[in-house]
Amino acid sequence: MTAEPHPSGPVLDGPLADFLFDLTGYLVLRRAVEPGLLARLNAEFDAFPRHLARGEWHRGAQRRDYTPETGFELHQAVAAGEPFEELIDHPSWLPLVTRFAGEQGSYVEGVFIDESIASARGPGGRHPLHSGGHRAALRNQYGYAHGAFRCGMVNIILALTDVGPGDGPTMLVPGSHKANLPHPLAHLPMEELPGAEPMHLRAGDALLFVDALLHGGATRTNPGERRVVIYRYGPVWGSSRYGYAYDEKWLAGLTGTRRAILRPLPPIRPGD
Repeated sequence: MTAEPHPSGPVLDGPLADFLFDLTGYLVLRRAVEPGLLARLNAEFDAFPRHLARGEWHRGAQRRDYTPETGFELHQAVAAGEPFEELIDHPSWLPLVTRFAGEQGSYVEGVFIDESIASARGPGGRHPLHSGGHRAALRNQYGYAHGAFRCGMVNIILALTDVGPGDGPTMLVPGSHKANLPHPLAHLPMEELPGAEPMHLRAGDALLFVDALLHGGATRTNPGERRVVIYRYGPVWGSSRYGYAYDEKWLAGLTGTRRAILRPLPPIRPGD
């Protein structure tokens, strides 16, 4: 099943993007990725060794499914193949995530990718509700003060396949990044949660949202699989959630801009 009709929508200029992001906590970036790159990303998914056990490696990425229901997930996806490198500083979202999470106007400007995940989810797959503004960790909180955004984590979910009704779309509770109370029905599946809205995407669309939003994945009921790539951006002073480190030779082969996003602060060792 395909997603709903593909809307063109308004152009997300600076003031409009800022207003909508502040109001709802998310933006939908239509046609974010060009067809050629989309095809190469799907070719990489086709070639993933699906027999990998949890903890085993494919190139520089490790299988680390969050739960048995979340499906096949490769963490450190930026190192899973050349097309994933092109997403690091993709122009469709880099200016936005930099404005929202890049500590602009401070002495620590810039963004850092905290996590990158390639996810393939089949029938029955889902992801439970998590996050929300209530007692949020500083790592993923939403912030705006003195005319500047100060978000701890802003996510990009890039759809590689159409994600419509029954395809297991990401679901968000708009505005919950500012919630002062926990959701009283948080035990329910995402598709039954009051206030949650499905984010239907066409292949090549991207969903941008602050991690403080209540979010999760609806249960996939259709055949086939939902393919997405998830990149989480935060301030340059952040660190890998699980302690991952990149291969030095691989890092050296990246452009300077991409290398700086993956490792903004190279280690300084005694004697350097």
